[in-house]
Amino acid sequence: MSVRVLIADDHAVVRQGLRMFLRLDPELEVVGEAVNGAEAISLAHQLTPDVVLMDLLMPGTDGITATQRIRRELPDTEVLALTSVLEDASVVGAVQAGAVGYLLKDTQAEQLCIAIKAAARGQVQLAPEAAARLVREVRAPESPEALTGRETEVLRALATGLTNRQIGRALSIGERTVKTHVSHVLVKLGLQSRTQAALYAVRVGLVAEDELSKRP
Repeated sequence: MSVRVLIADDHAVVRQGLRMFLRLDPELEVVGEAVNGAEAISLAHQLTPDVVLMDLLMPGTDGITATQRIRRELPDTEVLALTSVLEDASVVGAVQAGAVGYLLKDTQAEQLCIAIKAAARGQVQLAPEAAARLVREVRAPESPEALTGRETEVLRALATGLTNRQIGRALSIGERTVKTHVSHVLVKLGLQSRTQAALYAVRVGLVAEDELSKRP
């Protein structure tokens, strides 16, 4: 089953280039294109893509605002920020808005295709440069509720890029149980996404930063 992708970028040449090489991968299907954040939100509702490739700097409704809306209104659709900008405010803003990852437009085509498929599975996808800034900028909760031993194991596995199914297999528990543990981790830590949880794991030393940046 192919991963359904919506491209959101205000530059026609960028959309055309993305569409051309994504269509070379039989596991990816480009289902639509948006020229700004407002159109991305509208098309996401109409097309229910698995992943939205979201530019951040667009006229009108920007990519961060669109990401926040899509993640809130369509929780089954993941958003992968794809941008030429590596400013701290953009990186942090995208992840706080719920983006599962943050990649730069100079990412190699093959790596981008791999990242889109991984994002569709909920795996954290961060350019190493973005990961370094996020670990520095994203604040850990001041007084988080203590995690159980199992929740800590799930958090560590999540931060290294494993899917719920892979975590379940590694820990010999069911996928539904993993989902429950992930939900408890987010609530206890006061976080909104797996990406934020992964960054927290790096911040408190559960995993190394280079493990967070691994490609699937």
